[in-house]
Amino acid sequence: MNRLNRYEGRRALITGGGSGIGQATVLRMLAEGGRVVAADVSEAGLQDTVSKAGADAERLTTVVVNIADEASVRDAVAGAVRALGGLDVLVNAAGILRSSHTEKTTLAEFNQVLAVNLTGTFLMIREAIPALLQGEDSAVVNFSSTSAQFAHPYMAAYAASKGGVQSMTHALAAEYSKQGIRFTAVQPGSIASGMTDGSGMSKQSQGPGLPEDTDWSLFAKLSPSLGDGFAGPEAVAGVVAMLASQDGKFITGTEIRIDGGTHY
Repeated sequence: MNRLNRYEGRRALITGGGSGIGQATVLRMLAEGGRVVAADVSEAGLQDTVSKAGADAERLTTVVVNIADEASVRDAVAGAVRALGGLDVLVNAAGILRSSHTEKTTLAEFNQVLAVNLTGTFLMIREAIPALLQGEDSAVVNFSSTSAQFAHPYMAAYAASKGGVQSMTHALAAEYSKQGIRFTAVQPGSIASGMTDGSGMSKQSQGPGLPEDTDWSLFAKLSPSLGDGFAGPEAVAGVVAMLASQDGKFITGTEIRIDGGTHY
């Protein structure tokens, strides 16, 4: 398949780059000619990304980061900007999914999900903004979820974190619109990845771990109508690549749902 070359001369930092949709986005932007820094909490996951990049790995740099830790984020973003000589694109794909009965969810468990998904996204954006303001046609793509708008049982903390990301995206789009940074979000749903199937490279990226007594009838409306089941992460990566490219230059302050018709 012929690839576009929308990322030639473009510099991107992508969190969650060691597995799933984040990794697929790294590979997609590399395939389109970009220079990319892949950031992830898992060094093994990043090594896997380098291996899959093949010849494109010459334009790939990796950095280990815990996005819930302020100092780690500060060091990772600074390192990425140095490696790239600037920054044009930030993709906040890193996140965790934890599932449980809400009455059994501890405050620590709830706060952990918010710390990674919501606070981590904020920290990455805050540290990257100075470089993005100096970038070319700068764009930030955040990861919300279909759970931000539709009922996903046993995932209250996750839904709250992703709803926060979505609202924050709108606020940032307004705040920085006249300064040349676009902010958009994607809402993946029914996507097979390390987060949803438990095959992530680290405990931080493991899947939903639904309760043993899960009432599966509550998930009756959570199946895609397109295809034969969950789509691969590349289905989201292609949309992310469009949003952060010149093809998305008139799109900001909104989200795009990518769920195969799971939610009409």
